[in-house]
Amino acid sequence: MMKLGSLSLSTSKSSKPMVSLSFSIPYFTHWGESLLVCGSAPGLGSGNVKKGLLLKPSQHDDQLIWSGSVSVPPGFSCDYCYYVVDDSKNVLRSEFGMKRKLVVPETLTGGESVQLRDLWQTGDQALPFRSAFKDVIFDHSFQVKVEKPLGVFENKSDQDDSVVIQFKICCPDIGEGTSVYVLGTPAKLGKWKVENGLRLNYVDDSIWEADCLIPKADFPIKYRYCKVQKEGNIGFESGGNRELSLHSIGSKQEYIVMSDGLFRAMPWRGAGVAVPMFSVRSEDDVGVGEFLDLKLLVDWSVDSGLHLLQLLPVNDTSVHKMWWDSYPYSSLSVFALHPLYLRVQALSECLPDAIKEEIQKAKKQLDKKDVDYEATMESKLSIAKKIFDLEKDQTLNSSSFQKFFSENEGWLKPYAAFCFLRDFFETSDHSQWGTFSDYTEDKLEKLISKESLHYNTICFHYYIQYHLHVQLSEAAEYARKRGVVLKGDLPIGVDRNSVDTWVYRNLFRMNTSTGAPPDYFDKNGQNWGFPTYNWEEMSKDNYAWWRARLTQMGKYFTAYRIDHILGFFRIWELPAHAMTGLVGKFRPSIPLSQEELEKEGIWDFDRLSKPYVQKKFLEEKFGDFWPFIASNFLNETQKDLYEFKEDCNTEKKIAAKLKSLAEKSLLLENEDKVRRDVFDILRNVVLIKDPEDARKFYPRFNLEDTSSFQDLDDHSKNVLKRLYYDYYFQRQEDLWRKNALKTLPALLNSSNMLACGEDLGLIPSCVHPVMQELGLVGLRIQRMPSESDVKFGIPSNYGYMTVCAPSCHDCSTLRAWWEEDEERRQHYFKEVIGVDEIPPSQCVPEITHFILRQHVEAPSMWAIFPLQDMMALKAEYTTRPATEETINDPTNPKHYWRYRVHVTLDSLIKDTDLKSTIKNLVLSSGRSVPGSAAGEDNNKNQGEVIANGSTKPNP
Repeated sequence: MMKLGSLSLSTSKSSKPMVSLSFSIPYFTHWGESLLVCGSAPGLGSGNVKKGLLLKPSQHDDQLIWSGSVSVPPGFSCDYCYYVVDDSKNVLRSEFGMKRKLVVPETLTGGESVQLRDLWQTGDQALPFRSAFKDVIFDHSFQVKVEKPLGVFENKSDQDDSVVIQFKICCPDIGEGTSVYVLGTPAKLGKWKVENGLRLNYVDDSIWEADCLIPKADFPIKYRYCKVQKEGNIGFESGGNRELSLHSIGSKQEYIVMSDGLFRAMPWRGAGVAVPMFSVRSEDDVGVGEFLDLKLLVDWSVDSGLHLLQLLPVNDTSVHKMWWDSYPYSSLSVFALHPLYLRVQALSECLPDAIKEEIQKAKKQLDKKDVDYEATMESKLSIAKKIFDLEKDQTLNSSSFQKFFSENEGWLKPYAAFCFLRDFFETSDHSQWGTFSDYTEDKLEKLISKESLHYNTICFHYYIQYHLHVQLSEAAEYARKRGVVLKGDLPIGVDRNSVDTWVYRNLFRMNTSTGAPPDYFDKNGQNWGFPTYNWEEMSKDNYAWWRARLTQMGKYFTAYRIDHILGFFRIWELPAHAMTGLVGKFRPSIPLSQEELEKEGIWDFDRLSKPYVQKKFLEEKFGDFWPFIASNFLNETQKDLYEFKEDCNTEKKIAAKLKSLAEKSLLLENEDKVRRDVFDILRNVVLIKDPEDARKFYPRFNLEDTSSFQDLDDHSKNVLKRLYYDYYFQRQEDLWRKNALKTLPALLNSSNMLACGEDLGLIPSCVHPVMQELGLVGLRIQRMPSESDVKFGIPSNYGYMTVCAPSCHDCSTLRAWWEEDEERRQHYFKEVIGVDEIPPSQCVPEITHFILRQHVEAPSMWAIFPLQDMMALKAEYTTRPATEETINDPTNPKHYWRYRVHVTLDSLIKDTDLKSTIKNLVLSSGRSVPGSAAGEDNNKNQGEVIANGSTKPNP
């Protein structure tokens, strides 16, 4: 039977001396949790956590240390990782970042003790290795030379009164010619003097290490790492001194490996710009911003001191083939790029004159104030088809296309087939496609066969996606080389009639709809129309569909925004027949059971879960028009009490009936107003019955606002108020936390991009701790404070792991917000800006400058501003009505996403005044700007750089 915390990895029958290898890590656990180490070698589980080494806890001062040991031969090597497990070794949490690498030196003769003293790798500690930092911001134009291999001790523990200590530190942000030292109290660490300190060697993957022999009498020791630039400047890591004690003094020759995690520098901070791809305007585009315009936007960003460029989703949304498809979050395919962003001039180097003239004509016709979605799509696809007919053989037979096709055929072939069937049947509703409604691989292969009559059409879709890939890849590589992070957007849902719901129908709950409960954006909630996810089914292949999405996205982007990250904790689920977002429930969630309600004295479930419609409500709502409503939509069940008729007992049925009445000229009132009022009557419920289990109920959101609730007796009111609070704010927290810890790591581990979560709205208390644990960067919008007791967020109080911004695409711009509400404007002017005077009616550049400065000076990792807000720094860009700069109106499900910047990027690049103003704002706040040498910014911000001297920090 395996002894807890001790194991032998020897499989040899010989008596060859073994090395005692021990693991030690400080970590505070909860009741029922243990720590376990699992490695790639036999005996440490061979990658199977259930077979890993359980560690034992012991208290050392104020730390709980988990430790265990194994016997291994010299030369032993493996990768390993720590896990938090329950009593059955089920994984509750795991470390983030790269697997640890372990090599026991072959030079050991056996009988020695090697102690690995590790620190738990948190999500935020893995951030420097995300591609945004590793491949863009910290990317070196120089190569750091490997100075020694991993797993080599340069000193030998051959003295009983000394121990070999190997110091290991991760330092991803390093300047050219910079060295890393460890200084401390022992003589071998220089007694805090650099000239006598221990210089570390670079061993790869940003790891620096060196070892020395320290007398046991010197312990405990204090030490700290520092960077020494080639000019002699010294930058100590921030924070207090590190300490090392010997837990026990044994007789064995001892080696201690101190894996000290990250070099503790002042947190890196940068700034960026956010703009939808369709909103960009250049001298070369045709009607809309195009992927190749990103190169101009990158140039402008660099000149303005900005390290990041954020876009809205750029996937194909061509579901309806009309302007409704301007909604960028309703994907036709989560893999395909949108043909809207194609630059047709770049499809060929040898365009005929006739096509060149057609492109120039289209450019002039489509150069409008806003995007004309339908005309632009029609024009681009028409021109592209003509070029395709001329060059298809050359392109489709090229090695670059063949490579693209082989790497993407898994999604590309179904996408092309879907587009053909959509156009053939004149609908994306695949339930209307007859025999093709049910997707199979055999049907797909017949559809895309070279022998099919429509093979040319299939190839045209391949061709468009290939060129979109080439153009976005070119722009992405340009951004990377210039030190600009390209940040994409991961929509929470997919369109109900999409390639993904056709091919992977089992992954979606097609009888439901996704939305959000009432919040800042919409007091009636939102209904986005997407089917909710079947997470149970997705988990069976470890979320392969999600992992494929992120892998595809990572080909172009180095950071991404997770749209509505709350959906990975729980999603607001509505029935498919709903049109609004008010009467929903969270999934997953623990409902109110019928037994639970009965114990509280609640019995009349029909009264509570069906629309409570009294004559007096109808008279109050509709006045003299109420008899018309009653006769068309309701049946009287008792005197002055009504229920909805079968043909109009859902929102979609009501909307259809109203439309029919209006078409027959029988509706004398405004159709939209009547629809809203009838919906209000339909939603006058207190409890929502689970459609899959009639003995389960969910409290309707804001139930106290309903007349159904107000007509209850006091006992029922008190019980339901208490259960409402319990449902929404207490009983779900542990469930939602566990749900997020199952789903989100699959996303984070499937790509190397920096992940940011949009955590706005009704925030459960478990969300921010989980995001912190996973290393997810949150979002803070000043006008939407996460604190309930303040009207405006205070940027100086934001945490580091955040993106801060004064506005975003889902709300009005800074200028429009300022003009919307006089009372709010006065309050902001007095309380935030600190001026007790009547504020200007418009957001003049001086106010914009103040608000932007607030944000760049915030502790947040990123300050990201909509391009419109940055342009408001200059009066000449504020002549357009502010309301016209709004990108989205979340209260309108059929909003036309068509805003275009009224100035070309070419002109913005020439505007040195605006660029200089923005860059000075960024620089004055201590944030990093593109072009600064790696490792310099942090040292400047620390205030700990000492020129050509030494120091003795906190001895």
